[in-house]
Amino acid sequence: MENYIEDIKDLLFEYVPSVVTALVILIVGLFAIKFIVNSSRTIMDKRGVDITLQKFLLNLGSWILKILLFITVISQLGVATTSFAAIVAAAGLAVGLALQGSLANFAGGVLIMIFRPIKIGDLIEAQGEIGIVKEIEIFTTKLTGLSNKEIIIPNGSLSNGNIVNYSTEGTRRVDLVVGVSYDSDIKQTKDVLMNILTSNDKVLKDPKPSVTVLALADSSVNFAVRPWCKTEHYWDVFFETTENVKLELDKAGIEIPYPHRVNINKTE
Repeated sequence: MENYIEDIKDLLFEYVPSVVTALVILIVGLFAIKFIVNSSRTIMDKRGVDITLQKFLLNLGSWILKILLFITVISQLGVATTSFAAIVAAAGLAVGLALQGSLANFAGGVLIMIFRPIKIGDLIEAQGEIGIVKEIEIFTTKLTGLSNKEIIIPNGSLSNGNIVNYSTEGTRRVDLVVGVSYDSDIKQTKDVLMNILTSNDKVLKDPKPSVTVLALADSSVNFAVRPWCKTEHYWDVFFETTENVKLELDKAGIEIPYPHRVNINKTE
């Protein structure tokens, strides 16, 4: 029994200092990484580095530093780094196959940073989703949807798919179709619709808004109503114009046709 106690004491004296030292290194290292990341962010802010690139580089740098810290901690615990490296190398193929999706996402994030098709704050449509770019991380890109939901898209899919960026040009065209009765006067209708557009402060003067006859449909004459606005005013212009079309056409006595149901009763 005494031999067991002595063995336990020997083990404690042998390993406790290493464990304590490793914990100290871990705690100090995490604080140091946080300090380095915050300092780097401050320097980038002062030098005017793009916020999208900032977050990506800081995220990447944080992961690299944490991996180095992990290797340092396990080496302090007595695990030979050469043996650890050999184990990682031997398992590299299996890990690579298991994480090939993650590696593709990482590569996609790098491509997004290089070619810059999007940046934080852009309104984009990709992978069947529409939202404002919130953050571009190492493996994923986060969007804030139009209804304030968070959308997460893998960078691999994002970089390999179609991206519609509504913010690049700074302006957007609102496409509306307004149908009026065949009894309506075309010139009067165009004047009313154009007046709706020109009286809205959010509608740009250049490019000029347009109102044109789009189609002679089955039960209506359809007009293409095309105001231009700044990207951030798109939905304001869309909803305001839609509402004002109904109000102003009613004032002018111009009918907006709607489906009618006819009941036919057969009597024998």
